[in-house]
Amino acid sequence: MKRKVIGAALTAVLLLLAACTQSPPAEEEGREEEHREEKTDSSYQVLAEQLRTPWSIDLDGDTIYISEREGNIVQIKDGTLSRQSVHTEKPVAHQGEGGFLGFALAPDFQDSGKAFAYHTYDQDGKVMNRLVLLKQEGNQWTESQVFLERIPGSNVHNGGRLAIGPDEMLYVTTGDSGEGELAQNQESLAGKILRLTLDGKIPGDNPTAGSYVYTLGHRNSQGLAWNSDGELYSSEHGPSGTPGGHDEINEITAGNNYGWPEIIGDEQQEGMKTPLYHSSETAIAPSGIAFDEEDYMYVATLRGQKLYRFRPEDASLEAVLEGEGRLRDVKVHDGKTYVITNNTDGRGVPSDQDDRLLVLK
Repeated sequence: MKRKVIGAALTAVLLLLAACTQSPPAEEEGREEEHREEKTDSSYQVLAEQLRTPWSIDLDGDTIYISEREGNIVQIKDGTLSRQSVHTEKPVAHQGEGGFLGFALAPDFQDSGKAFAYHTYDQDGKVMNRLVLLKQEGNQWTESQVFLERIPGSNVHNGGRLAIGPDEMLYVTTGDSGEGELAQNQESLAGKILRLTLDGKIPGDNPTAGSYVYTLGHRNSQGLAWNSDGELYSSEHGPSGTPGGHDEINEITAGNNYGWPEIIGDEQQEGMKTPLYHSSETAIAPSGIAFDEEDYMYVATLRGQKLYRFRPEDASLEAVLEGEGRLRDVKVHDGKTYVITNNTDGRGVPSDQDDRLLVLK
């Protein structure tokens, strides 16, 4: 049975959970917190420590792979952590919110050793993003093919989430690169969700012939996930400054326009889609999202510093993990929920153990 999140009810619950705060311009992920409570939590197990600004999680069986923004891939196998180098034709530019971001193993990874990656780079003094195919060779990864280049980027709003859908297509989120008008420009790859075949081509059934663009009007989406009915959802950062907050959860349908920067929150305009849920003026900065086997959605938040679970059947929102600082990504795999902290990204307050990979008990 399809489950829907009722936006207004979720907003009311969130306002009870968090005080209304506004984020500074161009820093919607949140300001550095003054302190973070150190505690021992029996609700999770620590699988890895001292990760370097991790961004994305993927798994091959029991082997875990994590991208790090400075340009590495961490492999955790049989309890052993190895940091593997990544060699791209154009160097990774780890600056601002950019760097080595999205990472997704190919469906045939066990045979091919291939994975998809999204990273920031410098092109003639301009910040751009690229989508490439990598191949694992021993303890290193080497670029084997370029899918897309010159995706607009900047110190903020690079998007970067990669996910392979039940249709065996590759989905990519891109940010508006700090220029909101690009999100409405059909000719620009900024502020979009893109859809490609696994060999980098434009699918014949994309909404616009000859275009990678699947949906438009996004500010800075960093989460993609499908429920058991094959419905696609995304998370998205809302505006900075005044008004702030208005972070979103959207149900994604091919060809839709999600409104940025023309509308936010409950505002309406013909031809534009309002979010399924928004956080009103409370900034939580949602990043990675994932569905569990019961179709509850988990949302890792940066500014909110909590892992939330949406319960669609009674339209409630529950914090299932908090007190660990900023959270960047979440993955549900074989009944286990994995989450990475992101306290070393320059906006958090890291402990000596950060960043960490946790698995909930």
